[in-house]
Amino acid sequence: MTDQNRPHRFATRAIHAGAAPDPATGARVQPIYFTNGFVFDSTEQAADIFAGRRTGFSYSRGSNPTVAALERRIADLEGAKAGVAVSSGQSAMQLVLMTLMKSGDAYVASPRLFGGSLGLMRRLDGRYDLKPRFARGMAPEDFEAAITPDCRAIFCESIVNPCASVVDLDGIAAVARRHNLPLVVDNTLASPALIRPIEHGADIVWHSTSKFLSGSGQTIGGVICDAGRFDWEKAGGYNLITEPWPDYDGLVLTKAFPETPFAAACRFFGLRDLGPGLSPMNAFLTLMGIETLPLRMERHCANARAVAAFLKDHPAVDWVSYPMLPGQPGEDLARRYTPNGPGSIFTFALKGGERAALTFIAALELISHLVNIGEIKSLAIHPSSTTHRQLPEHEKAAAQVGPETVRLSIGLEDEADLIADLTQALDRLG
Repeated sequence: MTDQNRPHRFATRAIHAGAAPDPATGARVQPIYFTNGFVFDSTEQAADIFAGRRTGFSYSRGSNPTVAALERRIADLEGAKAGVAVSSGQSAMQLVLMTLMKSGDAYVASPRLFGGSLGLMRRLDGRYDLKPRFARGMAPEDFEAAITPDCRAIFCESIVNPCASVVDLDGIAAVARRHNLPLVVDNTLASPALIRPIEHGADIVWHSTSKFLSGSGQTIGGVICDAGRFDWEKAGGYNLITEPWPDYDGLVLTKAFPETPFAAACRFFGLRDLGPGLSPMNAFLTLMGIETLPLRMERHCANARAVAAFLKDHPAVDWVSYPMLPGQPGEDLARRYTPNGPGSIFTFALKGGERAALTFIAALELISHLVNIGEIKSLAIHPSSTTHRQLPEHEKAAAQVGPETVRLSIGLEDEADLIADLTQALDRLG
């Protein structure tokens, strides 16, 4: 292979993948296409696009050139065949579950997940009978033990929000293959800069792009990536993907889109029917953020490691959940899957309990009290009373989000300034 034909490396693709100079104007930056509709060349073209016989732009709810550039870039970075961008990470998760399953179907879920994910799972279970079977633990054999005949997928996070545990993706993917189930991975906390789950056997990857991918806390978005290698027809039970759509002249997505039928189903059902389309402005801001993703993740991880080490040795701190520290639970998995660091979100517990946790957060000056994560600015939140408040107390304890716990999202500030702010806040505890 010549140098000219060698695939570009990750940092180069983060800047260039999915976009090119605008052919009409020569603009080098991806244009923002602020339009809700697109003129058709002919009535035949319009009919073909709406029937799924031809791809093209028709209405921005389903596809838009700026959004499409974002979809191509993230799919490229994840090693996927296609991406579908939506209005939020919560929308992305909902579309994945509702595209894969119909009422009465089940799926195996990790016992440790973001609180918003758990809330949505329980709501979809109660209202639409999409049943999560929670594994008893995080080991691959725990996921396997939870599989039942009505299961249609296995669902986990690559790095657990908020405790920063790194998941054994290779092991869980082997379980999924043995049972002919797609593995769905929320890669929000890792981003493709740290972990690319498809390389470890995942079939579907999704993100809240509001976090590390955009990076600046400016915008909301989500994306679904289809690895394009799961055999849906062999597995059976995925009617939106393998059976005819009567309202599309009997269109069968595995025949019309043989490489990416799941992504096609997300677009036809998710965007055309349910409608959580992404604004082209939000897509543009996320594209700009991704250009600096590799640089930012390097600094995020370095700062988080320093802050976690400081907290671990502080007399007011009971424990720290950052797995890259020597001797921490999960250290082996973290070093195996994330040699550059397991992101910058983690939890720690204060010996003074809930009162100490709330006092500490209120005393922070540089670090913002804010619910988002993955921003260039450092953030802190009390999960027990906010993001994970709907969990029973025993589940909060299992997820390491008890009342004594603080979640940090470490940003790009100078390490010494962050530690100084933490120090003065901890000093307030007496």
